[in-house]
Amino acid sequence: MKEKTSNNNFSTKESVDLITDYLNNYKTDKILNYLEEMHNADIADLLQNLDPVLRLSLINIFSSKFDPEILTYLNDSLKEEIVETLDIKQLASNAKELDIDDAVDLVEDLEKIDQDTFLENLEEKNRSLIKEGLNYPEDSAGRLMQRKFVSINNQWNVGQAIDYLRNNKNNLPEDFYDIYLINNLMKVVGVVPLGRLMGSKRGVNLETITNKETRLIDVYTDQEEVAYLFSKYGLVSAAVIDSNEKIIGSITVDDVVEVIEEEREEDILKLGGVGQTDIYNAIIDTTKSRFSWLLVNLLTAVVASIVIGFFETSIEKVVALAILMPIVASMGGNAGTQTLTVAVRALAVKELTASNALKIITKETFIGGINGIIFAIIISLVSMYWFQDLMLGIIIGLAMVLNLIVAGFAGTIIPLTLDKLKIDPALASGVILTTITDVFGFLSFLGLATLFLI
Repeated sequence: MKEKTSNNNFSTKESVDLITDYLNNYKTDKILNYLEEMHNADIADLLQNLDPVLRLSLINIFSSKFDPEILTYLNDSLKEEIVETLDIKQLASNAKELDIDDAVDLVEDLEKIDQDTFLENLEEKNRSLIKEGLNYPEDSAGRLMQRKFVSINNQWNVGQAIDYLRNNKNNLPEDFYDIYLINNLMKVVGVVPLGRLMGSKRGVNLETITNKETRLIDVYTDQEEVAYLFSKYGLVSAAVIDSNEKIIGSITVDDVVEVIEEEREEDILKLGGVGQTDIYNAIIDTTKSRFSWLLVNLLTAVVASIVIGFFETSIEKVVALAILMPIVASMGGNAGTQTLTVAVRALAVKELTASNALKIITKETFIGGINGIIFAIIISLVSMYWFQDLMLGIIIGLAMVLNLIVAGFAGTIIPLTLDKLKIDPALASGVILTTITDVFGFLSFLGLATLFLI
């Protein structure tokens, strides 16, 4: 990967304004000089914020020097748009210094014909490594790992290791933090941090300065699990092993940071019923992608309306019921969403497990009850004063308590159940929860009102 410094002299807006001015005045040389000093992440940011027409003009100007690493920083939909404007052969030619894990990430998003063209124009060694990476499941450690790593004989001492590093610097990764000690079977038997190696005397045996514990990651491990391991054990890097426990790659913390950000963004979007970031998608594509979840929400709203329809006669007799019933459902939905958010996050970081599930469910249900009582008192007093009806105040208060208890219970049990069924809790929990709190809220309030008021 080519290292470029970030140009801190301009903010994104100022960069966009400057490039826009250069483009409008055909100052090609200034554009190329400016981009030469920019980090690839900053160039990606610039492309994402430029006017679409100007963006195309800019890409055409520096397409021959377009660094494929820029694509790894771009939104998926915008990445596809830009790739269509580039010459794939030229892109492959510019990919010589691209890390293999980044190259795999890039190639997997290309159309099949573009994948073939890209791979055909790479050196044989890189081509075989990328193909190997593509054979592993998407979002697995195999896709995430770097193929270059530092492994040396576990019988060596510090001096031998340092001499080896100096004599083989052209074959080493650009950045590495740990040295893996391997035996004759290519199995990792210890890890020596680079700083500890450099701080030890030459005659010291490497096995005496290894970390107390060695964390190894199976090549098929899901990237979310990899991120969890790095976070839990404070890892800087970890060896990736195959089914025979032989080391085949290494994952470093910078790759894991990207995974954490991807998973966080994915969960947030799914909780909102959006599959992926669609800010750069065409209007029709965005409409289609959001339609399905809006349809599901419409169906659940119809279910809630049907429940209300059962009590049509009661609502006609006591108009206050129509005014107050949205309050019960809304409070239940909001309380449930709070619990749901905490539960989904806890499942993701493995704080909510089968061993403590009952305790957490009980706690959240109890919290729902306490909040229900507090808000029941408030809404009861308001309702009594508003409609001058003591029984109405008692009924809405009781319905509030019941619905918030259900919200606390459902907000925990729904993601747990979905997780058990291998369904992503972040994607499906919200719709189910809203349906339950709406239906139960209307049912409890209108049902109690029918029993005691009508």
